[in-house]
Parts: sequence; structure tokens; C-alpha cells
Amino acid sequence: MKLWLIATALAGVFLTAAAAAPVDPYAYMEEAEGAPALAFAKAENARSLPQLQNDPRFAGLYADAVKITTAKDRIPGVEFAGDGTFRNFWQDADHVRGLWRAASVASYQTGTPEWKTLIDLDALSKAESANWVWKGADCLPPQDRYCLVSLSNGGKDAVQVREFDTATGQFVAGGFRLPEGKHRFEWIDKDTLLVVTDWTRADVTTSGYPFIGKILKRGQPLSAARQVFTGTKEDGGYGVDGQALRDGEGRLQAMVIKRPLDTFNAEFYLLAGDRPLRLGLPRKSTVEAYSQGRVIVSLQEDWPEKGFHEGDLLDLDLAAVKAAPGRLKPALMLRPSQSQAIEEVVPSHDRLLVTLLDDVKGEVRSYRRGADGAWTATTLDLPKGSTLNIDSASERTDQVVVTAASFLTPSSQWLADGASGKAEKLRTLPDRFDASRFVTEQFWATSKDGTKVPYFVVHAKDLKLDGANPTLLNAYGGFQISQSPTYSGAVGKLWLEKGGVYVVANIRGGGEFGPRWHNAGLKLNRMRVYDDFFAVSQDLIARKITNPKKLGIIGGSNGGLLMGVALTQHPELYNAIVIQVPLFDMIGYTHIGAGASWVGEYGDPAVPAERAVIETYSPYQRLKAGQPYPRVFIETSTKDDRVHPAHARKAAARLKELGYDYLYYENIDGGHAAAANLNERAMRIALEYTYLQQRLMD
Repeated sequence: MKLWLIATALAGVFLTAAAAAPVDPYAYMEEAEGAPALAFAKAENARSLPQLQNDPRFAGLYADAVKITTAKDRIPGVEFAGDGTFRNFWQDADHVRGLWRAASVASYQTGTPEWKTLIDLDALSKAESANWVWKGADCLPPQDRYCLVSLSNGGKDAVQVREFDTATGQFVAGGFRLPEGKHRFEWIDKDTLLVVTDWTRADVTTSGYPFIGKILKRGQPLSAARQVFTGTKEDGGYGVDGQALRDGEGRLQAMVIKRPLDTFNAEFYLLAGDRPLRLGLPRKSTVEAYSQGRVIVSLQEDWPEKGFHEGDLLDLDLAAVKAAPGRLKPALMLRPSQSQAIEEVVPSHDRLLVTLLDDVKGEVRSYRRGADGAWTATTLDLPKGSTLNIDSASERTDQVVVTAASFLTPSSQWLADGASGKAEKLRTLPDRFDASRFVTEQFWATSKDGTKVPYFVVHAKDLKLDGANPTLLNAYGGFQISQSPTYSGAVGKLWLEKGGVYVVANIRGGGEFGPRWHNAGLKLNRMRVYDDFFAVSQDLIARKITNPKKLGIIGGSNGGLLMGVALTQHPELYNAIVIQVPLFDMIGYTHIGAGASWVGEYGDPAVPAERAVIETYSPYQRLKAGQPYPRVFIETSTKDDRVHPAHARKAAARLKELGYDYLYYENIDGGHAAAANLNERAMRIALEYTYLQQRLMD
């Protein structure tokens, strides 16, 4: 209760140009596991869940969702390991928390791999009376025998780190271990780590991320680590981070430290022993990889002094970088066209793999640098017109594992040779629904400022353009994240086969056309993102695909904010809105959880010009009585330490205060995914589609 009283007292600290903002009566929701906030969440669950779970459709939808999420014939996502194996984290009905396991590449290619379990997370959770959620393993090249395993309590971003020996199958006695925190770490050698963590409670930014980097030796207590870098408490983004640049033999060539100033602006340093040397890179750039003696950098803004543009991919000679880190001499490697965007840059043994989108359709190129300094590319022989994602590239060879996906073709997994471009299909996901009945079309809507915005529509071949089709529109529009075609058994089985139309909008703020598409929707230009979304919504209606009584929308996180803006600005367009793990209180977001780390995306409410724009769309402040709001469904998780559950709670409380009907579900576990295991994920999916069918198909 004490924290609740403090939060309530501080709720009005943000000033307008004239006066203090009014006290927020729901500020106590910002204590994630505070008794009053949890009492509210549990009461809302008790009220809302029966309204969905007692629907006669729910049981069937849940059974289908469980079958899809826990199916054992899913494609394993595999990663090359230096010991010649594929490693994989796997969940199914018998292992809902999951197994980390390994199989030889040759065994995997036979179609019936002989898996060796490395860590059984279900057994570990039971033995330790914990609710462990897998957050990955970072292994030491070139053999990848020793790994730093990250385990989350209930799905939080904060993790506990333990060293694991894959040869013995045991956690290393007396090995590296970090208590729960939002750690960043990199192997330097077998006995040395670069660690960025909250060494004391004071060593975090206002966003809650660490900013002090130290060298930690094997056997040392954390208190003995030697400091080599520090940012400041006022830094934004996700905290200081290290990046090891290694050659094809796994040898460390350089350590780069990134100091984020906000979400997208950062300073970069080359660590020379104990000395960080500032690199002369633009603040909006990314150190992507090391390949063939070159440091590969992508630009998210123009670099006029050097003649380069946002979206360019550059290379720098590492030896020259070390000699003069402040006077860089980059060369152009790749300049995407206006219709293209670079999605991934991944090194293999001695090639560089680049995934490109072209009008939101993917290809993978393999680059090799010649003696004359020119890069030449081979395009990998992979399915055309698909979304292509590089799952892993081998550091021992030039092989790469790629997943291909589209809305109606089950995902497939390919083993490709980066040198020849040839590819072998390893796996194909079985059909989860009857895709033969449907087609995909790409349309373009015209936004308020005249910009053409693409979107995909998946619908039955015999669709009647009578404006009466139940339609679900999904979008994100932020953080340069692209929304490209993906195969979803849940969408197909629980929505398309039930008579629905599915739409994905590629609105600005995303990365579908590179940094320019993202930059166009930042801060003062944020309304362009929402205008794009409304333009797509109106285009669907104008084409007579649907009408406002049959149009539903869904989005999570930043997409949840988009849903809130749609609710408060154009409620007349929609009859169903699924608001997943949202941002909602944009006037107060910088002091809620990790909110301050996103100032580079949305702007700062403490800056008058930026606050003026935020006030035009912040859903929490714009909720008011007497509006034609549809009955929305709000979802969050108590354990979400990225987008704090307070946003969803406060949205629900405000709707309740104003007398609106709504549904609310807060998973006590689950983190930012709002699901800690496969059963919880199936539960969330079934709740969503029950709600959507109630609103759009009844």
C-alpha cells in the first residue's frame, strides 16, 4: 500500500505549459503486483472470462488452438552450433515449458533426428518449484560448448543467467551466474565476460535498464568486476550493450559497445582493453556484423558528410577503424531501391547473408567481397513471393537455414548454400486449415497526405463484395518492424474457415520500406501512422469487403496503442477491438515501467511541442463519455516488465468509470507475450477468437 500511496501522490508531476496535470486516480495500477491493482485484475478476470468461456464456441476454439500450439509436427526452429549440431528449443503438449536439445545436422536432414535433451525446462521448474520461461542461450564460439542460459520467472524480460556445459549436460559448478536482472553480456573468452547489469539498485536508467559495463572474470564475485564503460541514468533505449565481432573461426576481432541515447539514437565505442574509443558513426545507425575483415553498418538516417542515405548498407575496414575510430572511411555495399528494405544482415563463415523485402516480398542474397573491394551477390534459390527469415547461419561453413512463409502456404524450412545459392527443403509444416478455398491479394490505400499504403487481404475465392464480410484487420506501425505475410494456423482455422476475412496493413512506422517508412511516423509525425491505418480501414469499406459493423481490429504492444487510438478517434469504423498488452497512457508513459526507453519513437511529454502531438492521440486521456465505443477486449500480463500492465488496467478502469461495457483479461504470468507456456497461449488465442466471433459473426 505504501508504494500505491507514493504513486498516487506523484501522479500529477507532468506539467503543461500552464499548470500541473490533474492527479490520476488510477496511478496505483502502476505497482505491478500491488494488492489493490491485483485485486482489480482478478475481479475483472472473474467478470469477463465467463462471458467468453461459457460461449458454446469457446470449447471448440480452445481445442483447435491447443492442437495447433502444441502440435508435435511443427517445424523446429534450429540453430547451427560449433560442435556440428543443430540446437533447438522445443515445446509441445508433453513439454509445455520446453526442451533445449541438440541433434547432428546429418541426423536432422534424414527427417527423423535423434534429439539429445540438454535442458528439460519442465523438469527444472518442478525441481526448483519455479515457473521458468526460456529466454535463450548465448554460447562461446567456436565449439559453443559453454553457454550462458537465460531463465525468466513467469516470462519477464528480467532473467537469471547460469553457465551450462553442453558436453556434460550440467550447469557448471562455480560457473558464471547472474541474479535476476535485465542483463546484457558477451563472451570475451572462456574465462571472461563483458557484463552490463544493475550492479547496485542505482545502476539503471530511468527506463530500468543497466548502463555500466564491467569485465567479469571466472570465479570473481560481481563486486570484483572491473568497470570499462558507463553511460548515464538519463540514457534511453534498452541500456548499454556489447557486441562481439568474430571471424569465421570464432576468434574475437573487436568488441563494440552501444550506448543508446533514446530508442534509436546511440553512440558506438570500440573497446580497446579498458578504453572505450568513440566511433564516428551517425547516431541512427546499426553495427550489423563482421565479415571478411569488414565491419558492416546500416544507416537509419542520412550521412551527408559521407554522401550516404538512410537505408544504405556500408562496409568499413576493421584495421582502419582500429587505427582511427573517429575518422571512418566507409564504402557503399548496398543501396536498396524505394520499394526495398533490408531486413536482416547475418554473417556465415566467409559470406554475408542479406534479407531484402521488395514491396513486402522477400529474397535472400549471399555476398562475397572480391580482391578489388567490390561485393558480388548470389540470390538463394528460395520460394518467391514469400516472407523469408534467416534462422541461423553456420560459422563453420556457408550454410544457412531459412524459413519461408506466406499467408496460405504452410511454412517451409530450407538449408541453403551461401556460395552456390542452391537450397534443399528440410521441412514443410502440415496444413493447419484448408487453404485451397482462399486467395491473397495486395491492395493500396491512399492516406490523408496522399501516401500510398499497401495491405494484404486473405479471403475466400468466392468472396461477395457486398460489404457484409466479417473482417479482422491487424497492424503494428512502429519501431521499424515489418508486417510481412506469415502462415498462421490459428488465423486459418479459427477465423478464415469460420467465414472471416483477414487483413494485414503495412502502415508507416514499420520497416516495410526501410528507415524512410519508419522515420516518416516518428514523434511529431505520429499521426501519419494512425492516418494510414484509418485509410486502410476506410478502403476496406469502400471496396465493399466489409462494413463498420463487421470490421474488427487487433494489435499488441505498440499495436495495442494503435488500437486505443482507433477506439478514441474513429469508433464508428469498428465493432470489435482486441487491445493486446498495450501502451495507453501516453502522457504518463515515460514514468511507467520501461516507457522512457521509447522517447525516440513517440517523443517526450515533457517537451511542449512533442506533448502537444501526444495529447492529440493518447487514448487514456481521450476516453470520454457518450461515444459510440464498441465493446473492446483488453489483454495484459502481470509479469509484463516491458509494457507495464498499468496501461491496460487504467484503460479498463477508465472505461468502467465512464459506464462502458468491455472485457478484460490479465494473465498473472506470461510476460510481454501474455502467455508463459503453450497452454496459456492457446487460452489467449481462444478467448480472442471467441470475442471476435461474438462481435462480428453473430
